[in-house]
Amino acid sequence: MRRLYLQIYAAFLGILLLFGVLVTVTSLLLPVHPQEHPLFDGLGSVLSELLPGLDRPVDELQAAVARLGRLFPIHLTVRSPDGDLLAAVGPPLPAPSPERLASGWIRARGAGPTVALSLPDGRVVVVRWQPRHRPFGLLGALGLLAIAIALGAYPIVRRITRRLERLQTRVEALGAGDLTVRVEVEGCDEVAQLARSFNHAADRIERLVKAQRTMLAGASHELRSPLARIRLAIELLPSADRPELQARLTQDIAELDTLIGELLLASRLDTLEALEHIEDVDVLALLAEEGARIEAEVSGEPVCIQGDPRMLRRLLRNLFENARRYAAGAPVEASVLPLVPTGVRLCIADRGPGVPEPERERIFAPFYRPTGMRERGEGGVGLGLALVRQIARHHGGDVQCVPRDGGGTCFEVTLRSAPERPLPDGG
Repeated sequence: MRRLYLQIYAAFLGILLLFGVLVTVTSLLLPVHPQEHPLFDGLGSVLSELLPGLDRPVDELQAAVARLGRLFPIHLTVRSPDGDLLAAVGPPLPAPSPERLASGWIRARGAGPTVALSLPDGRVVVVRWQPRHRPFGLLGALGLLAIAIALGAYPIVRRITRRLERLQTRVEALGAGDLTVRVEVEGCDEVAQLARSFNHAADRIERLVKAQRTMLAGASHELRSPLARIRLAIELLPSADRPELQARLTQDIAELDTLIGELLLASRLDTLEALEHIEDVDVLALLAEEGARIEAEVSGEPVCIQGDPRMLRRLLRNLFENARRYAAGAPVEASVLPLVPTGVRLCIADRGPGVPEPERERIFAPFYRPTGMRERGEGGVGLGLALVRQIARHHGGDVQCVPRDGGGTCFEVTLRSAPERPLPDGG
């Protein structure tokens, strides 16, 4: 965005500079207006009366020219009909081109406008206005004007782009998940209208997301009651005739119950701003306890962090279950490494088929399962790893999937001591 305001500012100055160049070139290229010829002819007649004629001595002509130089801030040069220098005050000015017969403006090096006046006797007087003080000329005046406009335009351009920068910051915050972010509306221009549109869109997005989360949490909660009744009814039904049907129904209900529990936890984590239960957690002990469920090989150093033990247990259980599912019977390995100053890194590795590089980030999206898993009925419902990432981020860390040397997959989790939940006012 900073480059944008520099581009706008540079474009503004470029247009101004181009305008100055065009004005200068136009003033040099435009022919003399017909109404100016009588004026120049009249000036030539007046000078012919003031200057000695061709038959007078050159010293007398030089004295008259010097007198005019003292009266007027000009440089003046008198040349013969052949172009020879006769007299001059100031540096001699160049003669006009031989084919030029009429009086008018001419091009000459130096500052100040230059005019050639033809006298009735054939002589040519070249006059350049020369101010008493050092002149800036047309280009100098345009340069000063450009500097003044540039200094005045900078605050205006910067004010517009600064509002765009603030709007960009809010858009990035909204994209990062902060649904409460809004933009201050300043002015009544298009940028202000853009800010109003952003606030309106953010309000609508926040309402829709809150409604979706509320509906998801409510539906998940309400499903618990009929599931409990169905489970009770199955247990009361006679199972002697179809025991395999009762076992399959019991397994389906258990999977539904697990899914509802994960949905409730995911919805709760979405709306949770800070952990509610924080205490000292021995990560190695927790890792060993959960690893024992699948006979995983656990190693590392004892490390304690501040966190929610129930959520951390859920994080480890999901990772171990995921590793067991894809380990193909090989042992799962887990390790703990302390991080300075207050943190820990967990590595849970398996010898499964591995995760292709394009899917190593997608597997953390809710309900995403690698190709083929859904058709084979394997891999759960796709919420386990999404919950792992949510829990890790609530503990100031994150999780990533990396390939393992020799084949397989390793999930690296970083955890840091979670901030304590602020006490309510008066507590």
